[in-house]
Amino acid sequence: MLKNKKRLIIIFVISLIGIGMLTFIAVSENSSVEALSKYGSRGDEVRQIQTKLKRWGYYNGNVDGIYGTQTLNAVKYFQRKNGLTQDGIAGPATLKAMGIFSSSGSSSSGSSSNSSNVNLLARLIYGEARGESYTGQVAVGAVVMNRVRSSSFPNSISGVIYQKGAFDVVSDGQINLTPNSTAKKAAQDALNGWDPTYGAIYYFNPATATNKWIWSRPMTVTIGKHRFCK
Repeated sequence: MLKNKKRLIIIFVISLIGIGMLTFIAVSENSSVEALSKYGSRGDEVRQIQTKLKRWGYYNGNVDGIYGTQTLNAVKYFQRKNGLTQDGIAGPATLKAMGIFSSSGSSSSGSSSNSSNVNLLARLIYGEARGESYTGQVAVGAVVMNRVRSSSFPNSISGVIYQKGAFDVVSDGQINLTPNSTAKKAAQDALNGWDPTYGAIYYFNPATATNKWIWSRPMTVTIGKHRFCK
């Protein structure tokens, strides 16, 4: 009788441990899902997403921190434009593309690489367009990003910027100037997908351009002193 009672106690304890482990796993899995911003989510991360998408022209709703239908559709649009899975969920890859990083979500090597790209692109923007409006500075960065995505140009930011004859600031040394905070912010926005040029891969100043070929390119938009074209 005593042995049976001990056996029952042992079975009961083991059962409690098992239930506890299953509960912990379930809570952990649920927490990891809830950490992703998706339809129905609320909070500061959603506000960051809305703010960035609104600035880049993907989102027209209110920045209210509520992941509703408009935010969902804006995220899908951003994902489609940036070659990401179009599930409407702001998971790690989508947040990274937006430049939103959690304290534990990014590797040091990834951060280092991103920082290097931002700095180089900011130097180009500062050299080429520091007298332009903020949108005009982002536009110059967007041209670089459009070239990276085009099969007609090198497939890296450094490759595009240092391609022979591509940018005057490289040949005259202005690429080595220290960019200001505005140029750095514009570079980050261009890296994150804001494209005020509508896909342009060239730009020029009509007041100074003498190359007949560049005048023949189809224009997409004029921003400040620069005409952008394909």
